[in-house]
Amino acid sequence: MHELLQSRWSPRAFSDQLIETEMLNSILEAARWAPSSFNEQPWCFIVATKQNLPEFDRLLSCLVEANQAWAKHASVLMISVAKLHFERNGKDNRHAFHDVGAAASNLALQATALRLFAHQMAGFDREKTREMFSIPEGYEPVAAIALGYLGDPQTLSEKLRDAELAPRTRRSLETFTFTGKWGQPYK
Repeated sequence: MHELLQSRWSPRAFSDQLIETEMLNSILEAARWAPSSFNEQPWCFIVATKQNLPEFDRLLSCLVEANQAWAKHASVLMISVAKLHFERNGKDNRHAFHDVGAAASNLALQATALRLFAHQMAGFDREKTREMFSIPEGYEPVAAIALGYLGDPQTLSEKLRDAELAPRTRRSLETFTFTGKWGQPYK
């Protein structure tokens, strides 16, 4: 497996160091190049940087309190958003969330290549986000993302610090790859 994939990690300890605009643009450009159904590219990203603190704080307020505690140290916060209908024919795009995930994965890998870290979160208020950022009908907030340089785990609460320092684990291939029929492991 490529080292870039293996070194991708979602920490909670971020430093206050700002991300340069060129680097952030490179990360967003990587998201732009993700594959998508019919090349519809059904993703949008609401981006707030610490260079614009009022906007950063506004996006931060959409996160659940537990995520706000650590994400406030990141240099950039984002919300990924899925466009739910195809532009080409107006039909439901049932692959939109998959495609947004692919774009977010590209984003995270480009961040890793630049020695930055991205942490995606489910813990945010979708309705508040929709209202605060005027997200129109036909679009759905998917995930929040904290982006920044790695920080000191000692700045986290004891519970989060323990999770941060715990060994990374992954399921074995046999638990999620099947052949022949469901549950029959691929080997």
